[in-house]
Formats: sequence, C-alpha cells, structure tokens
Amino acid sequence: MAGPTTAERGTRQQSKSGPPGPPRRPLLRRLRPPRPRLPRGRALLVLLAGTALLAGGGAWLLYGSQWLRVDRVTVSGARVLTADEVRTAAAVPVGSPLISVDTGLIEERLRQKLPRIDSVDVVRSWPQGIGLKVVERVPVLIVEKGGKFIEVDADGVRFATVSEPPKGVPTLELAAGGSPSLRRFGTDRLVLAAVRVAGDLPAGVARDTLNIKVRSYDSLSLELNGGRTIDWGSSEKGEAKRATLTALMKAAPKARHFDVSVPTAPASSGS
Repeated sequence: MAGPTTAERGTRQQSKSGPPGPPRRPLLRRLRPPRPRLPRGRALLVLLAGTALLAGGGAWLLYGSQWLRVDRVTVSGARVLTADEVRTAAAVPVGSPLISVDTGLIEERLRQKLPRIDSVDVVRSWPQGIGLKVVERVPVLIVEKGGKFIEVDADGVRFATVSEPPKGVPTLELAAGGSPSLRRFGTDRLVLAAVRVAGDLPAGVARDTLNIKVRSYDSLSLELNGGRTIDWGSSEKGEAKRATLTALMKAAPKARHFDVSVPTAPASSGS
C-alpha cells in the first residue's frame, strides 16, 4: 500500500505545529525606545522664537551694527563739476545705516542744487558705500548776456552761466525783437527752434558754425567761419535741408552764401 504523498505530509506537519503567527520584528527594533515628541503648541512656540531671533539679528545687523554704515561716497561721470561739488550737494548722511539712506531724496537734491546734472543714479555699494553716477548736460548753444555766457542743452534748457564760452559751441542770437513770432511763440519756442537747427546740421557744418541768429520762427540763419552764411528758414524739414546743404556745398565749394530755406529750390551765391 502506498505511503502519504508529499502534500499530505506537509498538511499533517502544519496541523501539528498550529497556524503560522505574525512575522517576528527584529530584537533591536523592539528594544528601541520611542522618540519623544513635543506637544504641538510648544513646537510652534519654538519655531516662532527662532524666527524672532533671526529677524532681530538681521535688523540689528542692518541698523545697529557698525559693519553696514555709510563710510564712503564715490562720484562717477562728472566732467565739468568736481567730485567734491557733487558730494557736497548730495549731503549723504555718512555714518548712518546704509539701508536707511533715502536714495530718491539724494537724487532730487542733486538735480535741484546742480542744474548742470541731467540725470543721476544713487546706488548702495555694500557693505559701506554710496555711489553717485552723474550724467551732465552738454551745451549745444550759448547765449551771451552781460559779459557772461548761458549754456543751453539739446532740450532747450538753460542750465548754467559761465565766464568763458565753451569751445566749439555756437552763439545763439535772439533778434526777434518785436516780431509777431516772439509774441506768438515766446522766447522758449524760439530757443528750441535754434536748438533743433543746430542738431540737424551736417557734422562738418556744425563744427564750422559760429552763430545761429533767430529773427522769427520762420527765419533762422547761420554764420560760419570764413565769412560764409546760410539761410535755413524755419526749423522744419531739417533732414531734407541737411541733405540739400551737403549737396549744394559740394556743387559750389567756393560759394559764400547758401539758401536752403526751401530745400526743393536751393541757391548759392558769391565766390
């Protein structure tokens, strides 16, 4: 008679030993003590206290420490103005916390006290510096008055009075007198018209220009070195007049007078 099969023997052995129990955990894991946990409220207090300490330390570093206070003021971009003039007008509060310096107020102060400054950028240079980056106005015309010379920039702003005229800058002569243009447009508009003409001149002509005379809004003329003159007319159609004048001067290099007031019908005369 055949004996029990392998499956039967396994079933008998299992019934003798009983059902399998849960898997045993490693002894080391069973002996490890549970980690202590802070109550939720206490953990929040600890977090808030740490945050407050960090914030307080940062505030002290920015406002209370000696490491981040204004120690030097540098100036860049000044050409006619001196660095000392710019620093004096800026009145940067040396010794104050760098973070507390009002850069906008300093910029406004510089533009008010020094009209020669066209734009200025006040920047913090960590850890202890303030930088003043200056852009000065450039004169394109000068107006003689009472033995002095008033400088006028490309926007028509009369920004400085000097004893000596800057080299290479034409003189603006306002000869409108009692013309209707003066009453209608005012001096500022006539000055802007002259500034516009100065900006439209060919480079070579601009270098040779000594004087721009404004008789009215529609009548501007130029005096060049060598006794040459140009009737420009109004300040309109500047690009066309520049091209016409360039061609006219090439065609009649020995001419003494040029008329481009009507750029489609130019004329030259004299030799």
